[in-house]
Amino acid sequence: MANKIIYKKYFLVVGANHRSSTMLFRDKLAIKDRQLTNVYDRLLDAGIRQSFVLSTKDRTEIYAFHDPLTNPASEIIKLLSSHAGVGRGEIEAQTYVLTSGEAFRHLLAVCCALDSLVIGDPRVSNILNTSYNAAKHAGKTGVELDLLFEEAFTTSKRVFRETEISRRPVSIPAATVQVARDLHGDLSHCSGLLIGAGEMGEMLATSLLSAGLAHLVVTHPTLTKADSIGQNLNCHVGRMEELPILLAKSDIVLTSMNTRRFTLTRDTIKSASTIRRRKPILIIDTGVPGDVDYAVVELEDAFLYTLDDLEKVTREGVKTREVETNKAWKIVEDEVTNVFTEQEKLVSDNKGLMSNDFIEGLRQKALAEALGDADKATQLFFQSLKQYEKATKALPGVESNDLDK
Repeated sequence: MANKIIYKKYFLVVGANHRSSTMLFRDKLAIKDRQLTNVYDRLLDAGIRQSFVLSTKDRTEIYAFHDPLTNPASEIIKLLSSHAGVGRGEIEAQTYVLTSGEAFRHLLAVCCALDSLVIGDPRVSNILNTSYNAAKHAGKTGVELDLLFEEAFTTSKRVFRETEISRRPVSIPAATVQVARDLHGDLSHCSGLLIGAGEMGEMLATSLLSAGLAHLVVTHPTLTKADSIGQNLNCHVGRMEELPILLAKSDIVLTSMNTRRFTLTRDTIKSASTIRRRKPILIIDTGVPGDVDYAVVELEDAFLYTLDDLEKVTREGVKTREVETNKAWKIVEDEVTNVFTEQEKLVSDNKGLMSNDFIEGLRQKALAEALGDADKATQLFFQSLKQYEKATKALPGVESNDLDK
């Protein structure tokens, strides 16, 4: 069970995400790495001694444990207004302010990729983890904030371990990445080839590169078009007359010509497969009408997917994702209950149960003994809490469930 001894009433998050705000607003609100020090200093000046700033393409959020200011959220909104160069009214209209259990529920949703553009995208949790650790080692967080984020990361691992929320694609690009990984495994050892200049082909190539594809070549009958896409994707350009050689070197082929004749025939792929010594080749045909002769499926080492095939994978993913998302939310709600709802029952009485003043003493003691080492302070704080809880349970007149009240 999560450690419930935390200052719940002093925890909040103020931010904007893809649901609460426009992209233009988020661009203004974005906090770049070089601006972080200034933002953290201003938070400290406002009396917010523990904070974490998360700023990505989809969200900018400030998580904080703070001293009992009259209105800490107002201070953060003022800071964001100044930083973004927009009026306070616009900030308030496109941001949210969450406190206590609601703030923790939101943190869990972000960490478990339940509040992201692509539900279940594990990269979201990785970005959050990396960013938080950087802030922690820079001394910007603190014991109480570390406790909550430790719980969030633990919950995230549980969600991805106990559900399949990240394993079923719900978009054509995600389905492309999945079938590529199903066939080839780690894409960092794979080479790709994009034939044509269609929008869908370029989008899928971008997704594969983001998923770790090691090498990509683009080719087109018109060299200027190939050069343009090559610049967009930051990849190599090959000549169309070299297509047989390019195919033989490619593990994944995307076709996006959209002509009324086959760009790739059965014989073309068979020749490439022979040169590849029958190493599997994945072919994604995005052409409408198709660019690839369907007879290619007769080849043992060629795996052909059309847009219809990818849409089928996506539909199956949507059905599964809904079930798995509900499972993930159940885990999140259980954790919120463990950490916050039960905390409402905590009392301080003459039986020796923990009071806020006592907890503050433990926190200060841990900080002093750790000599500025945030990781060590967190460890010492946990140890003190566990030792005190164990000792208190043994006191006469204190039932084993008193500490859960």
